[in-house]
Amino acid sequence: MALDLETREQLLETVARFVAERLRPIEAKVAEDDAVPADVIEEMKGLGLFGLSIPEEYGGLGLNMEEEALVAIELGRASPAFRSVFGTNVGIGSQGLVMFGNDAQKARWLEGIASGETITSFALTEPEAGSDSAAVQTRAALDGDHYVLNGGKRFITNAGKASLFTVMARTNPDVKGGGGVSAFLVPSGLPGLSVSKPEKKMGQQGAHIHDVTFDNVRVPVENRLGEEGEGFKVAMQVLDRGRLHIAAVCVGVAERLIADCVAYASERKQFGQPIASFQLIQAMIADSKTEALAAKALVLDTARKRDAGVGVTLEAAASKLFASEMVGRVADRAVQVFGGAGYVADYGIERLYRDVRIFRIYEGTSQIQQLVIARETLKRGG
Repeated sequence: MALDLETREQLLETVARFVAERLRPIEAKVAEDDAVPADVIEEMKGLGLFGLSIPEEYGGLGLNMEEEALVAIELGRASPAFRSVFGTNVGIGSQGLVMFGNDAQKARWLEGIASGETITSFALTEPEAGSDSAAVQTRAALDGDHYVLNGGKRFITNAGKASLFTVMARTNPDVKGGGGVSAFLVPSGLPGLSVSKPEKKMGQQGAHIHDVTFDNVRVPVENRLGEEGEGFKVAMQVLDRGRLHIAAVCVGVAERLIADCVAYASERKQFGQPIASFQLIQAMIADSKTEALAAKALVLDTARKRDAGVGVTLEAAASKLFASEMVGRVADRAVQVFGGAGYVADYGIERLYRDVRIFRIYEGTSQIQQLVIARETLKRGG
């Protein structure tokens, strides 16, 4: 159920103010410390950001996809590391449970996820199963009333803080591809589950990814999410929503970069006049604005279709492809508009240039999105 217009506007204004007053002033410190301050995380919990997509009956805000996209756009105006703090709780770390969990599973975990007391992670990627996500090799062997998990996961967001993992593991080794994969809810404290130190990354300092290892981890049968063999179905439906969320964040980052370019170009003078008066600078700003508007229209249109119950696998992939590629181009132009100032750390442009590069990789690379778009277009006949 959608929020009424007044409530929606109040929520967006609150998030915009939080971004402007609390998050943007500490971006450089977060990048330097590689950590988001604990007091800011507590404020995020108080604002309900961990429960944006969790149903109201479990303590969340219960936003529909369009509302979540609008909030994600506002959040995109700050360093993406901030959104990553609660991003898995809102998206891939919780939506499998929301969409496929039974009543007992939802009652056990969703309230904690919505409040931020339970941090979630989505464990699909492996050393040999990235873009080929159906090639999962982590094994889940049934042993009485437990499954025994063995294997390893790679580049798992928030794994170091997670108290609950959604894990994709192969329950039937005789079935190749996604059909032999099942999904499991795995608490972090189980014996045999270990998490590596965080990886050093190109960008998004303050957001952490880790390897996760399962060494004879015993998971109760009642923790299986859906039926055996439904894991790939769970993953793909979760990723449809996740791709829209990421696309919306890309729009927000692009809008922030454009605003920064306009402000800088209006003040920076060369040849006795602001560089904003030069047509080649104006062309870069115009191209960036046009692409950002196109991405926003695509994302919000797709979100509304999903809310109406329409299948949007194609449109979600197209949104993520276009928006993530778009924000990369906008960031590159921003460095060019800022010139030497864009290449040094003081203005934050070079940091955002690095931060946005990952958007073309996670939730499916641009090349995977192209394959999905082509497949779905051929299936629809045009």
